[in-house]
Order: sequence, then structure tokens, then C-alpha cells
Amino acid sequence: MITASASGKLYIAGEYAVVEPGHPAILVAIDQFITVSLEATTDMGTILSKQYGNLPVTWKRENDRLVLDKRENPFHYILAAIEVTESYVKSFGKKLSFYHLSVDSELDSSNGRKYGLGSSAAVTVATVKGILRFYGLQHESNERIFKLAALAHLTVKSNGSCGDVAASVFGGWLAFTTFDPKWVLEKQQQLSVREVVELDWPHLSFKPLTPPAELRLLIGWTGSPASTSHLVDEVTNKRTQDALAYNEFLKASAACVEEMIRGFETNDIPKIQNEIRHNRSLLKKMSQSTGVIIETPALAHLCKLAEEFNGAAKSSGAGGGDCGIVIFDRKDGVLSLITAWEEQGITNLPLHVYTKN
Repeated sequence: MITASASGKLYIAGEYAVVEPGHPAILVAIDQFITVSLEATTDMGTILSKQYGNLPVTWKRENDRLVLDKRENPFHYILAAIEVTESYVKSFGKKLSFYHLSVDSELDSSNGRKYGLGSSAAVTVATVKGILRFYGLQHESNERIFKLAALAHLTVKSNGSCGDVAASVFGGWLAFTTFDPKWVLEKQQQLSVREVVELDWPHLSFKPLTPPAELRLLIGWTGSPASTSHLVDEVTNKRTQDALAYNEFLKASAACVEEMIRGFETNDIPKIQNEIRHNRSLLKKMSQSTGVIIETPALAHLCKLAEEFNGAAKSSGAGGGDCGIVIFDRKDGVLSLITAWEEQGITNLPLHVYTKN
């Protein structure tokens, strides 16, 4: 039996702007995991998941035609990860075989509701790692694992930055800028998977960050799952209506996140907190210009309560529901805020930063 795990993630800053190549975001890996197990078989393979067995199939209409949204179904990411990784494996002269693949997830609630912790990315990364180990290629670098998982996401036509993939691969606190997807897709048409993975991808960067010793991260869940892919679609569709405002947002977001990175490098928690608040205001302004609801009333209330207890708070990820994050200096206010959240129906997620050994 071969097993491989990948962690969930949370965005700290830089959401939406990060989908543009070269624009930075800060993410953190959290200590909840998706684990993939593979067991060799002879003439048939299976894919099984306890969590996704009753997953609803989402669909929409395009020109009055019903279209299934593959991006909301983790099985599509698993299949894409298998196809991409096995193509890579074959380039090493490995003979493909059959296996039972099972998935176990800690990233969703017991009733199957999503917390917004990056389950699609984690299941992709865990599948890539599991298949590599299954075929004896367990020593591949983090960057290669990321690129294989990113190629799988592009196959599913994911519109995200793959920042969640990066956090799942590298662990800990991470500054990240994404690649140029058009360039990668073009190379994918011309070259083998292995050749594409071995290239330097334009704009792609990973920078591990060390948080100040007294920094505390608190995560609140509003109980309203959101669809990242749909929200990014909305912003993408509406940004063309005001290109100037969108470009100003990109520039301001990059400056904000770079300043926050300097806060990590200089152990300056107040600077990090100030930029968390700044990033929140930029997202709210962008939300107003596009008409896309990022900070729901529940998330706004989560942030308001956090500020009352000296925390710096904002929505995490695409917004529209899901999680908010709070940065504290030391433990001041943490327990009081958790109590206040509980009284208002906001769930404190008892998660910790996952740092790989």
C-alpha cells in the first residue's frame, strides 16, 4: 500500500490579483490533509472516496445548453492528475499498471460542506505524489510536483492561480507568484509532459516565509461555502468594464503584499497587520467596482469583531462566504474573540500552520 498526503491552505493576502502572472500572494498551509492510498491490482483500477461519494454535480447553462462544471468535482482533478503524472512516469521507462486509489479528506465538514481550505488542490497534489511513489519516483522536487499538479489543473480548465497547489506542496507560510498559463499551454502542445516540467516557467516563484515568533493566526468559518471558480469567473468577466480600475487594483495589491512580505522578513507584526487591513480595503474597493460580493455580511461581522479585540482581519481566498483570517500580536484577544464569534454563530476552526520537515 502506497500513501501520500497533501495539506489544505488559506490565503492570507493577494487574492484575485494573484491570478495574473507575476502578482504576489501570501498563503499558509494548514494541518488538515487529504490522503491518497494506492494498492496494486492486476486488470482493473478503481477510484473511491468516502467524502465525495454523494457529491452533488454542479452545472450551468451556456447558450441554453446544460454544461457540467468539472472544476467543482474533485474526481476530475484526480483523473487529470493520474493522466498527467502517468505521462511523466512513462518518460522514465516505467511500465504502467493498475491500482485501487482511495481518497480520505479532512478538509470538509462531517456533512460534506466545504470549508474553503483548497480540497481540489490538495487532492491533486496527493494524487500526483501517490502515483510518483507508486512507480518509484518519490524523490521528485517540490517544484516538479507543483508543475505536474498545475498541469492537471489546466487540463480541468481551472481559472485559479494554483497558489493553493503551491501551499499544499511546499507547506508553511509561502509567498507565491503564478506562471503564464498561455505560455504553459502552448508548450504543452509542443512538448512532452516531462519536457514542460523541466522548463523554467515565466513569472512562477515560491518564497518560503518565516513568521514572527509572536504572530498568531486565527481562522473563522462563516458556514457559507463559496465557489472560488465561479467568483473568479465573475471578476474576470466584469473587469473589462473598467480596465483602469482593475489595473490600479493589481498595482496596489502587489505593493501591499510586497510590503507585507517585508513585515515577515523584519519580524514586524504591526506592519503585517496594517497590510492585512490595507488588502481588505483593496478587495472591498475591487468588489464595488465589479459588483462581485467578496466580503459577505457574515465575513464583515467576523472582521468587525476581530478588530474589537486588536486583531487585523479580512476574508480569505475568493470570499463570498467560507473563511476569514485574523492576525494577532501574541495571544492578546484570541480567547475573547473566539467566545464572541461563537455567540454570533461563527465557527473557530482549530487549525495550525503545517510546516514540512
